[in-house]
Order: sequence, then C-alpha cells, then structure tokens
Amino acid sequence: MQRSTDRILTTHVGALQRPRELSKAMTERGEWAPDVLPELRAAVAEVVARQERAGIDVVDDGEFGKTLWMWYVRDRMDGIEGREWSQDAEPLLKGRDRDQFPGFYAWADANASIFGYMEDTYFFSSIVTEPVVTGPLRYKPEAVQRDIANLKDALRDNPALEAFMPVVAPASIEVGLGNEYYATHDELMRALADTIRQEYKAIIDAGFILQVDDAWVPAAWDRSPEFDLDSYRRYARDSIEVLNHALDGLPEDRIRYHLCWGSWHGPHANDIPLADIADIMLQVKAGAYLIEAANSRHEHEYHLWEDVKLPDGKILIPGVVTHSTNLIEHPELVAERITRYTDRLGPENVIAGADCGFGSRIHPELGWAKLAVLAEGAALASDRIWHR
Repeated sequence: MQRSTDRILTTHVGALQRPRELSKAMTERGEWAPDVLPELRAAVAEVVARQERAGIDVVDDGEFGKTLWMWYVRDRMDGIEGREWSQDAEPLLKGRDRDQFPGFYAWADANASIFGYMEDTYFFSSIVTEPVVTGPLRYKPEAVQRDIANLKDALRDNPALEAFMPVVAPASIEVGLGNEYYATHDELMRALADTIRQEYKAIIDAGFILQVDDAWVPAAWDRSPEFDLDSYRRYARDSIEVLNHALDGLPEDRIRYHLCWGSWHGPHANDIPLADIADIMLQVKAGAYLIEAANSRHEHEYHLWEDVKLPDGKILIPGVVTHSTNLIEHPELVAERITRYTDRLGPENVIAGADCGFGSRIHPELGWAKLAVLAEGAALASDRIWHR
C-alpha cells in the first residue's frame, strides 16, 4: 500500500455513479447477458480513466459489477435464497434517529430521498427480495473473477496505478439475512466469514488492495435502541473478531477497513461517537482505516487523534469531502481538513479520502466535482506540508 511520503495521496470509498444506460441494461437483461458484459467492461475502463483524470491516486472499478454494497454477495454464494419479504422479517428502517425525528423520516420515505440519488435501479435491485440461508454457504468465484479481469483491463495502459476493490464484512452481510440452516448465530457468522474470505483472497492475489466495508458496525448503535454502550461494544468486538477470522493470514499492508455511519441522508443525531469505537476499529487486521471526517456530525472528531495513538505502520484515510451535502467543498477547506490529520499523525500516515461512496448518494456531476476538489485540496496541503 502506497504512503504519502512526498505528497498527500488521494482515494475514495468505492461506489461511483454507474452510467444510467448500464444500470438499465443490467436490470433488464442481467449482468451476465452477452451484450451487457462488453458494456460493463467499457464502463469500468472509463470510470478508472476518469478517476485518474480527476487526480485520484488509488482508484477502483466504481463497484459497477455489484448491487447494494452489503447484499451483492447473495448472488455470489450458494445457500442463500431470495424470497418475498415476510411479515415476520425484522424491519431495516428503524432506529433511534427515526424515533426522534418521525416526521422527517415519513417525509423522506415518501419522497425517496433517504439515499439521495436513486436512479441506479440495478444498485437497489437486491432489496426486492428477502435473503434467507437455506443450505451450506459456498462461494461462487465467477463474478469476482469477472470484476478483477475488468479492472485489470482498465489498468492495462497504466499498470502502476494502485487500485482497490471493496468487499463487504461478515457483520454487514448478516443484516436482514434470514437463517434456516445454521444451528446458531455464531455458526452462521463463522460460515459467512469463511465464505467471503475467498473473495478477499482473490482480490489480494490479483494484486489489488482489499477494502472491507463495514458500515453496519457503527450504524448498529442507531438501529438497535436496545443496546447500551457496554452491550453495543460487545457486539462490535464480536463482529470484528469474526472479520479478523476471515482476514487471518492475509497481508495487512494490502487491506484497508472502511467504517462509516450508514451514509443515509438523515439527521444522524444518534450516531455513536468515534471515540466509543476507535479502539475496536483499530483491532481490525488492516493496514489502513477509512473514517467519516467531512460531514457536520463527525468533522470535529479529528481531535480524537490527540489522545488515541494510531498503531505504528498504519494509515488513516479520513474523508475530506462528503456525500452528505450537495455543496462542493472549497479546495482550501479540503486542505485544512487534511492538515488537521497530518499535524496530529504525520503526513506519511494520512491519505485523503471521502466520507462514503458517491454512487446512489449524490448526483454524478457533484460526485465528480468533489473528487476533483479532493485532488486540488490535497495538492494545496502537500505544498504547505513539504514546502512551508
């Protein structure tokens, strides 16, 4: 994994806005349709090139080969069946924020504004049915091998460009997942870890950086009002223990861990503070950690790193632009956000990132504008850090 040794490097979280025509084709004809596969390959090539043109140093495939970030793996595992949602299924749309602001959420649900940019029909297609485990979980590698091949093809003219691929963490796969096969929750979680590990390993073996997405661990505090802090931290520690089982033996310097608070467009007044989970986050067997740091609920948390020590050799990737507002950050503000972290952690331990994925969160024009100012702000910060 590259480090910011002579300038501040830039990256983002993963999901970018899939072209509307590609989303339509994948929804209507399927992601494996012979006439869709070339469209997908061409779209990945273009999104990689566009990231490079925007000044992003560590790029990805935009997650164009996937549906919803936490449920795309349903189609990559035997043993999971999609069914009509039952009346007994635990509702996903609940939580402390919804209890505190019922009027806002009723309005937002009615106007389909919770996630911002809702036009990627393929992204949301996996929520139509309820996933239920009905047999032993077995990984199907065809989709990840296709995604790896598409990303390698996109990098053919610039093989030195560092690239990452996001994959969901076991605790986030389990959200909304019915279980009719495994005897206990622990058995289910261990099976999820053993299965998704194969996708983790395939990405690293292909020469890419593995990014593990785990938004549910912090979001579980909001979504589970029955938690007090002690029980919540036990849940978080148990979730990380399962993830570390999946990561065991994989090279930490090829892994980065993404933690965020769910990224829906709501008040987030009930987010768990980073201070309450930072020590647990740092237990993940990863070389870098991505956190939200640009939205108004979490921007102040850079002060945490005055007291919490980042382990030796690790990298922090704070978000310095955010999906949570349509306002385009000024490059000077981006530079200021970056230097808040470099002053506390050292520039070689910081890469500039984004709060969460832009795909299905913000209009494409604005998402690309934010990546451009991310690069511009990193250049300003670099000049001040190395030449002041």
